[in-house]
Amino acid sequence: MGDSDGPEHSEAIAGDAMSPLVRAQRSARPTFAAPATITATHVRIWLGVVLGAIVIGTTGYMVLDPRWRLLDALYMTVITLTTVGFREVNDLSDAGRIWTMVLSLAGVGLIFGSVGIVAEYLVVEATSGRREAKRMADAVKKLSGHYILCGFGRVGQTVALELVHAGLKVVVIDVMAESLGRARREGFLEVEGDATEEATLRAAGIAKAKGLITTIDSDAHNVYVILSARSLNPNLFVVARANTADSEGRLMQAGASRVVSPYTMAGHRLAELAVRPRVVDFIDAALSHGELAFSMEEVEVVAGNPGTDGATVGSLRETGVFILAIVTGEKSYEANPSANRVLRAGETLVVSGSVSRLKELRAFEAKG
Repeated sequence: MGDSDGPEHSEAIAGDAMSPLVRAQRSARPTFAAPATITATHVRIWLGVVLGAIVIGTTGYMVLDPRWRLLDALYMTVITLTTVGFREVNDLSDAGRIWTMVLSLAGVGLIFGSVGIVAEYLVVEATSGRREAKRMADAVKKLSGHYILCGFGRVGQTVALELVHAGLKVVVIDVMAESLGRARREGFLEVEGDATEEATLRAAGIAKAKGLITTIDSDAHNVYVILSARSLNPNLFVVARANTADSEGRLMQAGASRVVSPYTMAGHRLAELAVRPRVVDFIDAALSHGELAFSMEEVEVVAGNPGTDGATVGSLRETGVFILAIVTGEKSYEANPSANRVLRAGETLVVSGSVSRLKELRAFEAKG
């Protein structure tokens, strides 16, 4: 399942909730077999072979020559299988010598078999990515205040790069090996799995995450991702991709903080560029992450922060920070506030100013 503008991630809904179409599309995906590895069963079988050889060898010496004691026969068997080459405990008959040669050949086979098993284990460990996966998991566990991105297709990849440019940490979740490979090559932390499953979200550190963005090209999957994420972290800021206009309401009902339709936004942008290109260019420049002298930011007024708490709009303007609007509610703004407007803790400001000055404000915000 991919969108029309290129290969896009799509996750499957687990369990009975999957529709027959979803099941069919998921079953059509290529599967990647896990590399063979050594299990506890293999080790037990190999130990059984070694012990069996020792028992058979010991029994053989005692049967071929009744004069041999159990300890002598066991000792002779062990030094023969291990090719140590100590002298015989007792004089060997012709049958005993033939039996010793057979055990010597068996011992060589066991030694080479043991070396082969160890070598296979080391090669599998080096090539299967287990160590890399463990390092990745350890790195994710150390994160806090990061963003989880579900889906690393064309839209998801653009989102991830923008977040990194903004100085944020990102963990990518995807089920497609190709998408995960791209994320890894771009230097992102990644978790392989279904983002609708709570175990996968936990592996991405959702309990300590600041936000989640789901860019999957299936609205049903995005709904399930949001529901799972909300159950694990109710305070998460969730942004969801809407692939159809009808799905925006369902995504909001599921718990999305914001819903974005790439196709609708593209239409709006084309229209705005045709009507007011200079305004669009200015906003793009202010929100970009290039080497610019000015920028626009969202700053929270933190209690006890001398830079903003209790300050006035005019006093900040004198330091080079222009408050364009004060957020007063859901999509509600106090635009162009007066110079004597006092800022209060908990308010969010939409500001413009020099890059260095805004960095200072964000630094105060982080400390708070």
